[in-house]
Amino acid sequence: MSDATRPSGVARANRWSQLWLGMVCMILIANLQYGWTLFVNPMNKAMGWSIADIQVAFAIFIATETWLTPVAGWVVDTLGPRRGPPLTVGFGAVTVGLAWVINAHASSLGMLYVGAAVSGTGAGAIYAICVGNAVKWFPDRRGLAVGITAAGFGAGAALTVIPIRMVIEDFGYSSAFFWFGIVQGAVLLLIAPIMRGPLAGELPAMAAPKVQQSARSFQPAEILRSPAFWLLYVMFVLVSASGLMATAQIAPIAKDYGLTSMPLFLGASVLSVALVVDNVMNGAARPFFGWVSDHIGRETTMAIAFTLGAFSYGLLAYFGSSPWAFVIAAALIFFTWGEIFSLFPSTCTDLFGTRYATANASLLYTAKGTSAWLVPLASVLRASTGSWHSVFIVSAVANALVVLAALLILRPLRVAHHRATAHAPAE
Repeated sequence: MSDATRPSGVARANRWSQLWLGMVCMILIANLQYGWTLFVNPMNKAMGWSIADIQVAFAIFIATETWLTPVAGWVVDTLGPRRGPPLTVGFGAVTVGLAWVINAHASSLGMLYVGAAVSGTGAGAIYAICVGNAVKWFPDRRGLAVGITAAGFGAGAALTVIPIRMVIEDFGYSSAFFWFGIVQGAVLLLIAPIMRGPLAGELPAMAAPKVQQSARSFQPAEILRSPAFWLLYVMFVLVSASGLMATAQIAPIAKDYGLTSMPLFLGASVLSVALVVDNVMNGAARPFFGWVSDHIGRETTMAIAFTLGAFSYGLLAYFGSSPWAFVIAAALIFFTWGEIFSLFPSTCTDLFGTRYATANASLLYTAKGTSAWLVPLASVLRASTGSWHSVFIVSAVANALVVLAALLILRPLRVAHHRATAHAPAE
């Protein structure tokens, strides 16, 4: 009997329960990316490694977390909805826990880079299954569901930013790596057996989605021949590169502005307030813009979000040295780049169907890995110009270009794609 057919002895899963479990999994891997900035300066001080060399580890993490997700997506789609998700999440749990233990004991940059690669591999496996589950369980609310799932990754670190910083200050960055890695990996192992995808006939009756969707499913090899896929890829790279720059460099930027330890609110420093607010805004953006896109369309939502993003980088460029302006500008940047992780997987599945959605969305997600290699260039540009101003202006221009691409190129391509596949047999 096919794994995609629900046997009589298998209980029907609640799709909302699966969605919230996916969000929890994302929360548990959020620190691997969004907590990284807290470790950069302590490692620089303790080990004498340059900031640029340390940030190579961040690029390796992003590269492995994204470029290996198509493999995880293929495994999940091949093993089926009952076996694929629990095995993938279990694998990810072991690797992310191990990775931070490696980081805790890294005595050389080479070992730090190994930890980053292991960490990225595990995080990518968990990310792939959680997003894949969301687009499959919720064809009627795809943007919202992916947004809620991705919100765990974007906002999850907000829960631990202050605890991690306290552990680093009191016990050192190695202790923070070790204990947070062990706890996060252990909880993921407990969740793994409960995760699964929808079986045949298991989805409830639902209203027709407002966003047009493909009448058939495209295999990964097919979407690689689609102009629409590659346009989405380039757009993803442009927005992601600017957003990852802010994620990786927010602490060094605050330091250059002299804001790192400046008290701002209830005794908390400018940087601490900014990190908490940034992670909350990054997480909130994903379900918010996902929900908006379910109602007004993907391209229109992209145009609104990335126009605000371009404005936010300009605000940081010209007024970022002011404490409250820094917090507000950084919050808007995180709010307007985080939604790519709900809008782009949703658009991909709208275009190419659900059967291979995990693998297809994972292929698009590799754009984040491609963009990661542009992040160190921000430090190079800052060093050559003596300030962050030019970095922020370049980021603003990149967001503006994506707005134009969404409205003038992606929308016509999407309409033509759906017209060409309108008479394809239903899945």
